[in-house]
Amino acid sequence: MEILAFGVQADEQPLLVAAFGDRHRVHSLTEFLTADTAPLAAGHEVISTGVNARLDATALGILAAGGTRMIAQRSTGFNNIDLGAAAELGFTVARVSYYSPYSVAEFAWTLATAVNRRLVRAVNRSREFDFRLDGLIGRDVHGSVVGVVGTGKIGAAFARIGHGFGARLLGWDVAENPFCRDELGMEYVALDRLLTESDWVSLHVPLVADTHHLIDATALSRMRDDAILVNSSRGGLVDANALVETLRAGRLRGVGLDVYEEETGLFFTDRSLAGIADDTLARLMTFPNVLVTSHQAYFTATAVGQIVATTAANVEDYLAGRRSANTLVPAAS
Repeated sequence: MEILAFGVQADEQPLLVAAFGDRHRVHSLTEFLTADTAPLAAGHEVISTGVNARLDATALGILAAGGTRMIAQRSTGFNNIDLGAAAELGFTVARVSYYSPYSVAEFAWTLATAVNRRLVRAVNRSREFDFRLDGLIGRDVHGSVVGVVGTGKIGAAFARIGHGFGARLLGWDVAENPFCRDELGMEYVALDRLLTESDWVSLHVPLVADTHHLIDATALSRMRDDAILVNSSRGGLVDANALVETLRAGRLRGVGLDVYEEETGLFFTDRSLAGIADDTLARLMTFPNVLVTSHQAYFTATAVGQIVATTAANVEDYLAGRRSANTLVPAAS
Protein backbone atom coordinates (compact mmCIF):
# COMPACT_ATOMS: atom_id res chain seq x y z
CA MET A 1 0.00 0.00 0.00
CA GLU A 2 1.13 3.57 -0.68
CA ILE A 3 0.56 5.89 2.25
CA LEU A 4 0.47 9.63 1.61
CA ALA A 5 1.96 11.72 4.42
CA PHE A 6 1.32 15.48 4.57
CA GLY A 7 3.42 18.13 6.32
CA VAL A 8 6.57 16.01 6.60
CA GLN A 9 9.72 17.80 7.76
CA ALA A 10 13.07 16.96 6.16
CA ASP A 11 14.48 15.42 9.36
CA GLU A 12 11.28 13.46 9.91
CA GLN A 13 11.05 11.90 6.44
CA PRO A 14 13.72 9.15 6.75
CA LEU A 15 12.38 8.16 10.18
CA LEU A 16 8.87 7.88 8.76
CA VAL A 17 10.01 5.72 5.86
CA ALA A 18 12.02 3.48 8.21
CA ALA A 19 9.06 3.04 10.55
CA PHE A 20 6.99 1.49 7.77
CA GLY A 21 9.97 -0.51 6.50
CA ASP A 22 9.30 -2.52 3.38
CA ARG A 23 5.69 -3.26 4.37
CA HIS A 24 4.27 -0.09 2.81
CA ARG A 25 5.56 2.71 0.61
CA VAL A 26 5.38 6.21 2.09
CA HIS A 27 5.06 9.20 -0.22
CA SER A 28 5.90 12.37 1.74
CA LEU A 29 4.66 15.87 1.00
CA THR A 30 5.77 19.10 2.65
CA GLU A 31 2.32 20.62 2.06
CA PHE A 32 -0.10 20.71 4.98
CA LEU A 33 -3.42 18.94 4.59
CA THR A 34 -6.27 21.43 4.14
CA ALA A 35 -9.36 21.63 1.95
CA ASP A 36 -7.12 23.07 -0.78
CA THR A 37 -4.60 20.21 -0.71
CA ALA A 38 -7.01 17.36 0.11
CA PRO A 39 -7.50 16.46 -3.59
CA LEU A 40 -3.85 15.29 -3.61
CA ALA A 41 -4.94 12.34 -1.47
CA ALA A 42 -7.27 10.90 -4.12
CA GLY A 43 -6.73 7.17 -4.46
CA HIS A 44 -4.97 6.79 -1.09
CA GLU A 45 -6.88 4.73 1.46
CA VAL A 46 -4.49 5.75 4.25
CA ILE A 47 -3.02 9.20 4.83
CA SER A 48 -0.95 10.69 7.63
CA THR A 49 -1.11 14.27 8.85
CA GLY A 50 0.75 16.61 11.17
CA VAL A 51 -0.55 18.93 13.85
CA ASN A 52 -0.86 21.84 11.42
CA ALA A 53 -3.32 20.04 9.17
CA ARG A 54 -6.79 21.58 9.03
CA LEU A 55 -9.26 18.73 8.81
CA ASP A 56 -12.60 20.49 8.87
CA ALA A 57 -15.79 19.03 7.41
CA THR A 58 -14.94 20.36 3.94
CA ALA A 59 -11.49 18.78 3.85
CA LEU A 60 -12.83 15.51 5.23
CA GLY A 61 -15.55 15.42 2.60
CA ILE A 62 -12.96 15.79 -0.16
CA LEU A 63 -10.84 13.02 1.37
CA ALA A 64 -13.82 10.69 1.63
CA ALA A 65 -14.82 11.34 -1.98
CA GLY A 66 -11.26 10.49 -3.06
CA GLY A 67 -11.31 7.13 -1.31
CA THR A 68 -9.44 7.89 1.91
CA ARG A 69 -10.67 5.85 4.86
CA MET A 70 -7.93 6.16 7.51
CA ILE A 71 -6.21 9.25 8.93
CA ALA A 72 -3.12 8.68 11.06
CA GLN A 73 -2.30 11.89 12.93
CA ARG A 74 1.35 12.27 13.93
CA SER A 75 0.70 14.15 17.17
CA THR A 76 -1.05 13.83 20.52
CA GLY A 77 -3.28 16.82 19.87
CA PHE A 78 -6.32 16.46 17.63
CA ASN A 79 -8.13 19.80 17.99
CA ASN A 80 -7.45 20.35 14.27
CA ILE A 81 -9.80 17.48 13.30
CA ASP A 82 -13.60 17.64 13.17
CA LEU A 83 -14.15 14.26 14.80
CA GLY A 84 -17.92 14.47 14.45
CA ALA A 85 -17.69 14.88 10.69
CA ALA A 86 -15.03 12.17 10.53
CA ALA A 87 -17.36 9.72 12.29
CA GLU A 88 -20.27 10.56 9.99
CA LEU A 89 -18.07 9.94 6.95
CA GLY A 90 -16.88 6.58 8.27
CA PHE A 91 -13.21 7.44 8.80
CA THR A 92 -10.88 5.73 11.19
CA VAL A 93 -8.82 8.44 12.92
CA ALA A 94 -5.86 7.67 15.15
CA ARG A 95 -3.32 9.79 16.98
CA VAL A 96 -0.10 9.30 18.95
CA SER A 97 -1.20 9.22 22.57
CA TYR A 98 2.34 9.11 23.98
CA TYR A 99 5.88 10.13 23.12
CA SER A 100 8.85 11.31 25.16
CA PRO A 101 7.53 13.97 27.56
CA TYR A 102 11.11 15.02 28.23
CA SER A 103 11.47 16.50 24.75
CA VAL A 104 8.82 19.15 25.44
CA ALA A 105 9.63 19.64 29.13
CA GLU A 106 13.32 20.19 28.45
CA PHE A 107 12.57 22.62 25.66
CA ALA A 108 10.14 24.57 27.84
CA TRP A 109 12.94 25.08 30.35
CA THR A 110 15.26 26.00 27.48
CA LEU A 111 12.87 28.79 26.51
CA ALA A 112 12.42 29.87 30.11
CA THR A 113 16.12 30.11 30.92
CA ALA A 114 17.00 31.68 27.56
CA VAL A 115 14.47 34.44 28.20
CA ASN A 116 15.60 34.84 31.81
CA ARG A 117 19.30 35.12 30.96
CA ARG A 118 18.69 37.25 27.83
CA LEU A 119 20.60 34.78 25.67
CA VAL A 120 19.32 36.01 22.31
CA ARG A 121 20.35 39.57 23.06
CA ALA A 122 23.69 38.39 24.49
CA VAL A 123 24.52 36.28 21.42
CA ASN A 124 23.55 39.07 19.01
CA ARG A 125 25.78 41.49 20.91
CA SER A 126 28.77 39.17 21.08
CA ARG A 127 28.57 38.54 17.33
CA GLU A 128 29.14 42.28 16.94
CA PHE A 129 31.97 42.14 19.53
CA ASP A 130 29.88 44.05 22.06
CA PHE A 131 30.67 42.32 25.33
CA ARG A 132 28.92 44.65 27.78
CA LEU A 133 26.59 43.14 30.36
CA ASP A 134 24.13 46.05 30.38
CA GLY A 135 20.55 44.76 30.40
CA LEU A 136 21.55 41.09 30.65
CA ILE A 137 21.01 40.48 34.35
CA GLY A 138 19.06 37.33 35.15
CA ARG A 139 17.80 35.68 38.29
CA ASP A 140 18.27 32.30 39.93
CA VAL A 141 15.73 29.58 39.38
CA HIS A 142 16.83 28.13 42.72
CA GLY A 143 14.59 29.43 45.48
CA SER A 144 12.01 30.89 43.09
CA VAL A 145 8.38 29.81 42.61
CA VAL A 146 7.50 27.79 39.50
CA GLY A 147 3.86 27.46 38.52
CA VAL A 148 3.00 24.40 36.43
CA VAL A 149 -0.36 24.61 34.68
CA GLY A 150 -1.19 21.01 33.82
CA THR A 151 0.67 18.17 35.52
CA GLY A 152 0.31 15.25 33.16
CA LYS A 153 3.36 13.50 31.74
CA ILE A 154 4.94 16.63 30.24
CA GLY A 155 4.00 18.91 33.13
CA ALA A 156 5.38 16.39 35.61
CA ALA A 157 8.65 16.16 33.67
CA PHE A 158 8.85 19.98 33.67
CA ALA A 159 8.15 20.04 37.41
CA ARG A 160 10.84 17.43 38.05
CA ILE A 161 13.42 19.64 36.33
CA GLY A 162 12.24 22.63 38.35
CA HIS A 163 12.58 20.56 41.52
CA GLY A 164 16.14 19.75 40.47
CA PHE A 165 16.86 23.46 40.17
CA GLY A 166 15.69 23.88 43.75
CA ALA A 167 12.48 25.77 42.99
CA ARG A 168 9.26 25.71 44.99
CA LEU A 169 6.48 24.18 42.89
CA LEU A 170 2.86 25.26 42.56
CA GLY A 171 0.50 23.18 40.43
CA TRP A 172 -2.93 23.49 38.89
CA ASP A 173 -4.87 20.69 37.23
CA VAL A 174 -8.28 19.04 37.24
CA ALA A 175 -6.69 16.16 39.18
CA GLU A 176 -3.57 16.08 41.34
CA ASN A 177 -0.58 14.05 40.17
CA PRO A 178 0.58 12.00 43.18
CA PHE A 179 4.17 11.98 41.94
CA CYS A 180 4.29 15.79 41.76
CA ARG A 181 2.58 16.18 45.12
CA ASP A 182 4.33 13.47 47.13
CA GLU A 183 7.76 13.16 45.51
CA LEU A 184 8.37 16.73 44.33
CA GLY A 185 6.51 18.57 47.09
CA MET A 186 4.23 20.40 44.67
CA GLU A 187 1.43 22.38 46.28
CA TYR A 188 -1.79 22.31 44.26
CA VAL A 189 -3.58 25.65 44.33
CA ALA A 190 -6.26 27.57 42.45
CA LEU A 191 -5.14 29.00 39.11
CA ASP A 192 -5.52 32.58 40.34
CA ARG A 193 -3.14 31.95 43.23
CA LEU A 194 -0.65 30.16 40.99
CA LEU A 195 -0.57 33.11 38.60
CA THR A 196 -0.27 35.62 41.44
CA GLU A 197 2.58 33.93 43.29
CA SER A 198 4.70 32.35 40.55
CA ASP A 199 7.96 33.73 39.17
CA TRP A 200 7.65 31.31 36.26
CA VAL A 201 4.44 30.01 34.67
CA SER A 202 4.59 27.14 32.19
CA LEU A 203 1.54 25.77 30.34
CA HIS A 204 1.08 22.03 29.82
CA VAL A 205 -2.65 21.48 29.32
CA PRO A 206 -4.46 20.37 26.15
CA LEU A 207 -6.49 22.81 24.08
CA VAL A 208 -10.17 22.14 24.66
CA ALA A 209 -13.16 24.46 25.00
CA ASP A 210 -12.49 25.07 28.70
CA THR A 211 -8.81 25.93 28.19
CA HIS A 212 -9.15 28.17 25.13
CA HIS A 213 -7.61 31.52 26.14
CA LEU A 214 -6.99 30.18 29.63
CA ILE A 215 -4.37 32.91 29.82
CA ASP A 216 -6.45 35.93 28.84
CA ALA A 217 -6.26 39.60 29.84
CA THR A 218 -7.63 38.86 33.30
CA ALA A 219 -5.19 36.01 33.91
CA LEU A 220 -2.28 38.10 32.66
CA SER A 221 -3.27 40.94 34.99
CA ARG A 222 -2.85 38.57 37.93
CA MET A 223 0.70 37.61 37.00
CA ARG A 224 3.64 39.32 38.63
CA ASP A 225 5.19 42.16 36.66
CA ASP A 226 8.51 40.30 36.62
CA ALA A 227 7.10 36.83 35.88
CA ILE A 228 8.13 34.70 32.90
CA LEU A 229 5.42 32.96 30.86
CA VAL A 230 6.19 29.88 28.75
CA ASN A 231 3.83 28.09 26.39
CA SER A 232 5.01 24.91 24.67
CA SER A 233 1.61 23.22 24.58
CA ARG A 234 -1.02 24.77 22.27
CA GLY A 235 -1.17 28.31 20.97
CA GLY A 236 -4.86 28.79 21.73
CA LEU A 237 -4.19 28.62 25.47
CA VAL A 238 -2.94 32.23 25.33
CA ASP A 239 -4.86 35.24 24.07
CA ALA A 240 -2.09 36.66 21.91
CA ASN A 241 -3.65 40.11 21.57
CA ALA A 242 -4.01 40.41 25.34
CA LEU A 243 -0.38 39.31 25.67
CA VAL A 244 0.74 42.08 23.33
CA GLU A 245 -1.12 44.68 25.38
CA THR A 246 0.40 43.29 28.60
CA LEU A 247 3.90 43.58 27.16
CA ARG A 248 3.19 47.06 25.82
CA ALA A 249 2.33 48.09 29.36
CA GLY A 250 5.84 47.05 30.40
CA ARG A 251 4.71 44.00 32.33
CA LEU A 252 6.28 40.50 32.45
CA ARG A 253 9.99 39.83 32.60
CA GLY A 254 9.73 37.72 29.49
CA VAL A 255 7.75 35.30 27.36
CA GLY A 256 8.80 32.09 25.62
CA LEU A 257 6.40 30.77 22.96
CA ASP A 258 6.88 27.60 20.97
CA VAL A 259 3.26 27.72 19.80
CA TYR A 260 0.93 30.44 18.56
CA GLU A 261 -2.84 30.39 18.17
CA GLU A 262 -2.75 31.29 14.45
CA GLU A 263 0.29 29.20 13.58
CA THR A 264 -1.47 26.89 11.10
CA GLY A 265 -0.14 27.53 7.61
CA LEU A 266 2.65 29.68 9.03
CA PHE A 267 4.85 27.58 11.31
CA PHE A 268 6.95 24.94 9.53
CA THR A 269 7.18 27.21 6.46
CA ASP A 270 9.84 29.61 5.17
CA ARG A 271 8.57 33.21 5.23
CA SER A 272 11.99 34.83 5.27
CA LEU A 273 11.44 36.51 1.89
CA ALA A 274 7.67 36.92 1.80
CA GLY A 275 7.25 38.09 5.39
CA ILE A 276 4.05 37.53 7.34
CA ALA A 277 0.68 39.24 7.33
CA ASP A 278 -0.10 38.34 10.94
CA ASP A 279 0.20 41.67 12.74
CA THR A 280 -0.16 40.17 16.22
CA LEU A 281 2.73 37.73 15.77
CA ALA A 282 4.83 40.45 14.14
CA ARG A 283 4.21 42.73 17.11
CA LEU A 284 5.05 39.99 19.60
CA MET A 285 8.39 39.43 17.93
CA THR A 286 9.34 43.10 18.24
CA PHE A 287 9.62 42.82 22.03
CA PRO A 288 13.21 42.11 23.10
CA ASN A 289 12.02 39.97 26.01
CA VAL A 290 9.93 37.63 23.82
CA LEU A 291 11.38 34.49 22.27
CA VAL A 292 9.31 32.69 19.62
CA THR A 293 10.19 29.29 18.15
CA SER A 294 8.28 27.31 15.56
CA HIS A 295 6.58 24.45 17.42
CA GLN A 296 9.79 22.49 17.79
CA ALA A 297 9.61 21.45 21.44
CA TYR A 298 8.76 17.85 20.51
CA PHE A 299 11.39 17.70 17.77
CA THR A 300 14.04 15.32 19.09
CA ALA A 301 15.18 12.11 17.45
CA THR A 302 13.78 10.14 20.40
CA ALA A 303 10.34 11.75 20.33
CA VAL A 304 9.95 11.79 16.54
CA GLY A 305 11.09 8.17 16.39
CA GLN A 306 8.37 7.24 18.87
CA ILE A 307 5.79 9.30 16.99
CA VAL A 308 6.42 7.67 13.62
CA ALA A 309 6.65 4.18 15.16
CA THR A 310 3.24 4.65 16.79
CA THR A 311 1.84 6.06 13.56
CA ALA A 312 3.00 2.96 11.69
CA ALA A 313 1.48 0.72 14.38
CA ASN A 314 -1.83 2.61 14.13
CA VAL A 315 -1.92 1.98 10.39
CA GLU A 316 -1.19 -1.71 10.88
CA ASP A 317 -3.97 -1.95 13.47
CA TYR A 318 -6.40 -0.34 11.03
CA LEU A 319 -5.43 -2.71 8.23
CA ALA A 320 -5.86 -5.67 10.58
CA GLY A 321 -9.26 -4.42 11.71
CA ARG A 322 -8.09 -3.69 15.24
CA ARG A 323 -8.90 -0.66 17.38
CA SER A 324 -5.96 0.50 19.48
CA ALA A 325 -5.81 2.88 22.43
CA ASN A 326 -4.78 5.57 19.94
CA THR A 327 -7.98 5.34 17.89
CA LEU A 328 -10.13 8.46 18.16
CA VAL A 329 -12.78 7.44 15.65
CA PRO A 330 -13.24 3.81 14.62
CA ALA A 331 -14.35 2.79 11.17
CA ALA A 332 -18.10 2.74 10.70
CA SER A 333 -19.51 -0.74 11.16
